[in-house]
Amino acid sequence: MFRLAYVPGVTPAKWVNVWTERMPGVPITLVAVPAAEVVGLLRDGGADAAFVRLPVDRDGLSVIPLYVETTVVVVPKDHAVAAADEAAVADLTDDEVFHPLDDTIEWTARPGLPAFTRPATTADAVKLVAAGTGLLLVPQSLARLHHRRDLTYRPVPDAPQSQVALAWPTDATTDLVEDFIGIVRGRTVNSSRGRTPASPAEKPKQRQARKAAQNGSGRRAVPARKKKGYRPR
Repeated sequence: MFRLAYVPGVTPAKWVNVWTERMPGVPITLVAVPAAEVVGLLRDGGADAAFVRLPVDRDGLSVIPLYVETTVVVVPKDHAVAAADEAAVADLTDDEVFHPLDDTIEWTARPGLPAFTRPATTADAVKLVAAGTGLLLVPQSLARLHHRRDLTYRPVPDAPQSQVALAWPTDATTDLVEDFIGIVRGRTVNSSRGRTPASPAEKPKQRQARKAAQNGSGRRAVPARKKKGYRPR
């Protein structure tokens, strides 16, 4: 069994489908986990690998950055920002902007005015936006995840962005983890599947084993010697 964790907003379906096709004998178990808890889950052995949002504490972890998400601002449908195709951080100067405790965007300076509270989760912040008490900036996938009919969102191109990555414990890089890395990196079924290539010292042994197999025995084939000085009587 392979245990794959993922944080809110990440959709692992395309990689899971490839795994199911290539590894039918190894079931994959999906574990949904809050972004703030995913690193602890990996270190405690609760998952073999996980899709995380950077930045994370990389101590003891191997990390492969995958893609960057557009940051959007979530607003009520009657808000002035909703009339534009996109917004700039400067457009939000006079608005209260929520900064939930599980925020996955790394801000050097938080946009807008401080809201009256810091919601515990992004889901709680979305509810407060719907109540007309402020705005929220999140990765686009989270805006989609928490979609409501009374809200909309617009891209904010000059805002910091959230990056999604694959992470796993460095000291637990199993063959199954290597197989999944190969899938995520887009390797075909006939490729190395992401496993560590043989070291130079191992390669001659591998070539010797292949030759022995081709000759039909476990011994290396020895060419026949020509007899010297043979003359017919």
